[in-house]
Amino acid sequence: MQDFILDKAILSENEKQEILTTLQSILATGYTGGKDMLTKLSALFKINTRNWLEVDFSRWGKRAYDNAKFELLKAAVIQCKEIKIVYENTSSERSTRIIQPLKISYKSKEWYLKAFCMERQDFRIFKLNRIIELEMSENTFVPKPYPEPDNDLQQTYPQIVLLFSREIAYRVYDEFDETEIEHQKNGDLIVRAEIPVDTWLTGYLLSFGTQVEIIEPGYLKGILAAQAQEIYKKNKP
Repeated sequence: MQDFILDKAILSENEKQEILTTLQSILATGYTGGKDMLTKLSALFKINTRNWLEVDFSRWGKRAYDNAKFELLKAAVIQCKEIKIVYENTSSERSTRIIQPLKISYKSKEWYLKAFCMERQDFRIFKLNRIIELEMSENTFVPKPYPEPDNDLQQTYPQIVLLFSREIAYRVYDEFDETEIEHQKNGDLIVRAEIPVDTWLTGYLLSFGTQVEIIEPGYLKGILAAQAQEIYKKNKP
């Protein structure tokens, strides 16, 4: 309509700040395409943006490679382009696959790639740190919706009960929810959590050395003891 006037207050001050914060977080990944937009919107909103947010997708000592990998995967997802990856699974087996990247996901302090695997003709999740090599193809694809799990049919895992010494409490607080932690009078901590029993779990528990004791299940104590014995045999003086 000719007499229609756009309300200049369509965005609240808080919403304007949220938009600028979102742009800042994208720029923090190393992406430079939004710098001009951030400058223009800051002037339009009359807000002086402070560089208060830093997001780094890299591991210690791996900044350049990890951030470049993230940027390439992001471009492949947005442009719907197939990528070829060399991937190492939890059994230390490497394979080369052609995949259709659908979504980058952050869960439990780790980055993952949700994709459709052309070799397996099925949906798969790949841990970004285990993608050893990747190359974006010129082949495009029509993205399929990634099947999200039904909350009513979530997989259940056995309950693990662990006793941690107070000296390692900082790691317990980093990695377990407060509702899973029971404080002891001497400062030690008991953790009850539902975790899949696999090679990752045994390796994780071994990283605590003598600062952790398995209370339940009993069979896990035997698995961990056997692993520790093998480590001793390989490294004894």
